[in-house]
Amino acid sequence: METIERKWTLDPESSVPPFDQVRLRILDLAASGALAAGTKLPSVRSLATNLGIAVNTVARAYRELEQAGIVATAGRSGTLITSGGDVIAEKVAAAADVFAAVVREVGMPTRKAIALASAALERGMDA
Repeated sequence: METIERKWTLDPESSVPPFDQVRLRILDLAASGALAAGTKLPSVRSLATNLGIAVNTVARAYRELEQAGIVATAGRSGTLITSGGDVIAEKVAAAADVFAAVVREVGMPTRKAIALASAALERGMDA
């Protein structure tokens, strides 16, 4: 529980909305293994209070993580990490396979395709 909040605060200057900053933080911790499957997350209210944000902001982050299959909410038992990097890596690998197939199909040089993918990822960080 402490791992999410330790040495981390929301970046008020970021163009990334607060709910997405929370979502991405939990996603990163789950993918890295810092939050193993079965780890109980702080309650929505507790995390919102500790980060100084609205309860609905944290609730939205948790809801989106649940829709992605990263967490599960079990009522009064709280919200638990259900999977970590495996599910995330599988999704990214599947997308990479589709991307590679398109690149091969159109005959684009690898360097150019990677530059386009990198630019798309950078644009996504600014959105």
